[in-house]
Amino acid sequence: MLKLPQRQRPAAIADNAALRTAPTMAAMDRYTGVLFDALEAGSLEPAGRAWLGRNAFIHTAPFGPVRANDEIPSYRLAAGASLPGLPPLKRVWASAVTEALAHEARPLVIDLRSQAYVALGPVPPGVASTYIRVVTDQADGTTRALNHFNKKAKGALTRRLAEERPVLRTTGELIEWAEAAGLRMRSGAADGETELVTDG
Repeated sequence: MLKLPQRQRPAAIADNAALRTAPTMAAMDRYTGVLFDALEAGSLEPAGRAWLGRNAFIHTAPFGPVRANDEIPSYRLAAGASLPGLPPLKRVWASAVTEALAHEARPLVIDLRSQAYVALGPVPPGVASTYIRVVTDQADGTTRALNHFNKKAKGALTRRLAEERPVLRTTGELIEWAEAAGLRMRSGAADGETELVTDG
């Protein structure tokens, strides 16, 4: 059910079995992988880490959205997992997550989640938000969405936000800040989206 190779299952099952009693650490330090390697939360200045703790939320499958400095245990559970005795996670979480996002909304919600996690709780209507899509411009003039570099670019963007801590109220202000910061951002092809352009 966890969709893990055999060699990873014993440790993952043990972590999940101890979920309520296991040691914890800040969510921004708990996670690994491309996005969190680019974020490098452990090397941020205290002011940057404090900003993440106030403003950044990490969407988790077992706990919903947690603040970047919330203490969480090790676990293995993906957004698309199906657990015995429970309906799909989308039905478990969607309304509660959307309500939480409405309650915690900042002047502008910059949504860096994958589509799988967006499905577990969309940003509610009426909250100023933009979904970030990482793309590259092709030589033939077309635009292509990225996968691996998608996570790296989002981690780097989050770090830059934590370092500079701009006050952003609109998508236009986000794009203006990005230009001044040496990043390439523009309005996306779809409503409610902003494109972060990288070289891929």
